[in-house]
Order: sequence, then C-alpha cells, then structure tokens
Amino acid sequence: MPTNHDVANQVPALVDYNVADDVPLVEGLQRESADWAAEELQSLGELAGSEQAQEWGRLANECPPVLHTHDTVGNRLDEVEFHPHYHSLMATAAERGLNAAAWLQQTPGAHAARIAKAFVWAQTDAGHMCPTNMSYSAVPALRDSPEIVARYEKQLGSPLYDPKPGPLSTKQSLVFGMSMTEKQGGSDLRANTTTATPTADGTYRITGHKWFTSAPMCDAFLAVAQTTSGLSCFLLPRILPDGSRNGIHFQRLKSKLGNRSNASAEVEYDQAVGELIGEEGRGIRTIMQMVNYSRLGCLLMSAAFMRKGLVRAMHHARHRKAFGSPLVETPLMGNVLSDLALESEAAITVMMRLAGATDRANEGNEDEAEFRRLGLAVSKYWVCKRAQHVVGEALECLGGNGYVEDSGMPRLYREAPLQSVWEGAGNVAALDVLRAIKKSPESLDAFLSEVKLAQGSDPRLDAAVLSLTELLGDTENLEFGARRLVERMALVLQGSLLVRFSDPAVADAFCASRLDGDWGAVFGTLGRTADTRTILERVPTYDV
Repeated sequence: MPTNHDVANQVPALVDYNVADDVPLVEGLQRESADWAAEELQSLGELAGSEQAQEWGRLANECPPVLHTHDTVGNRLDEVEFHPHYHSLMATAAERGLNAAAWLQQTPGAHAARIAKAFVWAQTDAGHMCPTNMSYSAVPALRDSPEIVARYEKQLGSPLYDPKPGPLSTKQSLVFGMSMTEKQGGSDLRANTTTATPTADGTYRITGHKWFTSAPMCDAFLAVAQTTSGLSCFLLPRILPDGSRNGIHFQRLKSKLGNRSNASAEVEYDQAVGELIGEEGRGIRTIMQMVNYSRLGCLLMSAAFMRKGLVRAMHHARHRKAFGSPLVETPLMGNVLSDLALESEAAITVMMRLAGATDRANEGNEDEAEFRRLGLAVSKYWVCKRAQHVVGEALECLGGNGYVEDSGMPRLYREAPLQSVWEGAGNVAALDVLRAIKKSPESLDAFLSEVKLAQGSDPRLDAAVLSLTELLGDTENLEFGARRLVERMALVLQGSLLVRFSDPAVADAFCASRLDGDWGAVFGTLGRTADTRTILERVPTYDV
C-alpha cells in the first residue's frame, strides 16, 4: 500500500561525534601550556558526544531528583534520590579529574586542562556540573584552615565517585557544596540570621535556614553564620563521625526553570555541627574564595551552552535544504551563524585565558592574579548574559523542530539563564567589578595592560580602549553606568584576545560589529565585509 509518510529533508541526529574537535578550544589549550592534556581531552570529547552520554544527560533531566524527608516509620532521612545516570555523569566527571584533582597536580596548565575538559563534559548535562564545580572551588576556601584542607583535599580530588552517605573519613571521595543565601537577604550575606555558637570541643552549633542550597547530597557544605565576631565560615558534614545524621534538614526541593538534574533545596540547620574555616568574623572573605572559583565555573558553563547551541544550529543548517540549497549556504543564514560563532569563540577564548591566569596565579604570579581578579568578574557578567541570547537564536535556527523537546534545544534554552543568576546576578556582578577596581587598583592596571598587548593592531580596538578609559574616568556616575562599563570592558578584552590569537577574519568581524557599531540589535546583522566562510570554518561540523 502506498505511504505518504516518507521522511525527506530532515536532519540526522547529532550523536557519536567528538565534542573536543573544536579549533578555538584546542588552540587555547596549547596557548595555556596544557597541550599535554590534548589526548585526554579528545578521549573525553568522544565520550561526551556519544549517544550513550547524551542519553545519560537526557534521562537525568527527564527524571529529576526526588526528596525523601522521612523513612517509612517516620525517622528523619533527608535523602535525595537521583536517576542512576546522574551518578554515571558524576562518576565520569570524577574519573576524568573535573573535581578538585587540578589542585593536587604540580603540572603547568593543570587548571587550564581541567577547564577545557569541563567545557567538553558540560555539554552532556549541566546539573551534575554544579557539585563538580563546587568541589573544585571549595579548595581555596578550605586552605584558610591548613589542617582541614590537608584532611580532605585528596578525597575531593579522588577519581573514585562515592555517592553513599557516610562519615567523611570513611569515604573514598568527597563532594562539597556551599550554603549561603537566606530568604531575607539573597546576595546580601551580611543580612544572614543563621547563628553559630561555640562548644567546649571546639566545634560550633549552627541554627538557622538557607534559602537556596544546590546539590543537597554533597558530603559537606561550606556555610556562613553569625558569631559574636561577625559572619564566619563553617564546614558542615552531612554525616557525623559517629555515623549519625547532622542537624541538616531539607524542607523541599525547588521547582526550577531548568537545571533539573540537579537538586536545589531549602535547608534548616537545627544545632548542626560545624567546624570553623578561617577566622571568626572573616567569613565573607573566606567563602568568597570559593565563590570566585565557582564564577569561573559559571563562565565555562555558559561558554559550553553557547557552543552546544551553535553546533546544533550549524548541524541543522548543513543538512536542511531550502529552495534547493543547504541553509548554511544561504547568505542570511550564513550571517546569523557567523554572528553566533563570533560570540561563541570570544567566550571560549576568554575562558581559556582566565584558566591560564588561574594556573599562573597559583604559581605565584601576582600580575596574573590581579588580571584574573578583574577579568573573571567582567567576563562572568558578560558571557553568562550572552549565553541566553545565543541559545535562543540557535534554537530559532532549527525552526519549529528547535521548539520541540526531542531536539534538546528547549532544555538548553531553560538552562541558559542560570549561570547569569548563579553566584551573583547581573547587578551584583557589575557592582563586584566596581568594588574590585576600588579595592585593588592594581587589578585595573593588570586588566588594561592585558588589553593593550594588542595596541596598534586594530584601530577600532584602540578607539574602544580609549572610550573605556573615558568611562572609567567618570567617577561620579560609575554605579549608575556600571553595566555599560562592564560590558565595554568585556568586549575590549575579548577583542584584544581575538586580535592576538584568532583568525584575522574573526577578529575583524568582531571589532567591526562589537566595537565599531557595524551591527544591529539582533544576531545576523554583521556588515557586508564579514568573511562568513572563514568564520564558520572554525565552528565544529560533524558528518554523522
């Protein structure tokens, strides 16, 4: 019997491809002294693009975590149940060193290698990367208490994933999280009301609530609470040394827009046992060390979302025909994709530059530490905001198919706003830049020195740097114009990096559009001189 359901001009599924076959990423790995990790990166990229790993990510989100507050006879349980493939993702992240393993390595480029691998693996699922990134970020804060970090650092960097609850000393590996914000304060940590009372054994009893604690199945949390000396930082294990449960009670899980594979809970602390990290009254300084490294995680996650969205849009445009030609060959679609590619490559390039700065700062390079301080704050603000626009446009490239869950684009679209909110939403991030400049003028000097390494290479970049110095000089209106200032700083930094390190066609189109105004209000409005063919050659394409 004849059929009218022949499938024609549809796009093959994008599976079994190597996510790490990415020119700007590999170039960044080489620049930042981490090319020794190239083979490992390619291996992880092959796994990340496999049908198996992509299915792990899908199922972990389709079957979100479930909170069990009590057992069947009424005992307090406070356990969150995950889909088995969430644990598959977590186990791979630990095995490949995406947790705190970089802190245990003495190899130059260890942090850059870790960032590149995390960027690749994040394209399977975003949710499990939250506890993975927090475990990495916890180490600098823990180092405020040398005895405590010595106790746990190796377990935080262990390649063995151990999800079973138990006393910290008995576990093969550990996952640490943070617990800071409260209902009444949000980002204003000084408004926290949770209290910490010292006891005779040297520990503290923590009582209060936390409004947003992600990854409640972490083995321990860094939390802030008020002491008589002010806000202080504490380490709270979920299971106490005697095997009993600490007074950490999960009230409910948040019903979130995206990031559904990751549980986020409201928490009550009821005389929970905690150890002081650092000094009493210096809690914000201590916890901010963890926050700053978490912000690097936000940056890499947003760059990963952009890349995954762009790659899927390119895949669709290469295989879908309209009016007799593949979409990618039509001038207007070429403009759209090239514009998205500029945004994506700029994000990857600044991500890898900051990853390299992290390595060198930890080796004692003060100039790199100052550059990282301000460059990270600026880039976290900008890249995380741009991810939302890039993913939305990439979804539209697929037309109606992109609006359907099976395409994977709606999950990516729901995920995209999170990193801009996480660790300080837009205004908080912009004001953090102003605080960094005021508190450490050396960081601004280091930032401008980095930007000026491209001086004389492109007149549009030179003019943009001049306009930036004028904005910085308007001290009376810095707070009112903070977003404009930080945006300009981010674009100038990205422009400088692309002029120095990318293909001239990419740098030229970026400077013309982002810095010189030859651009519209939406993607796909590059000027007619943009070399779209060369730009798109730097975007991964796969024959599957």
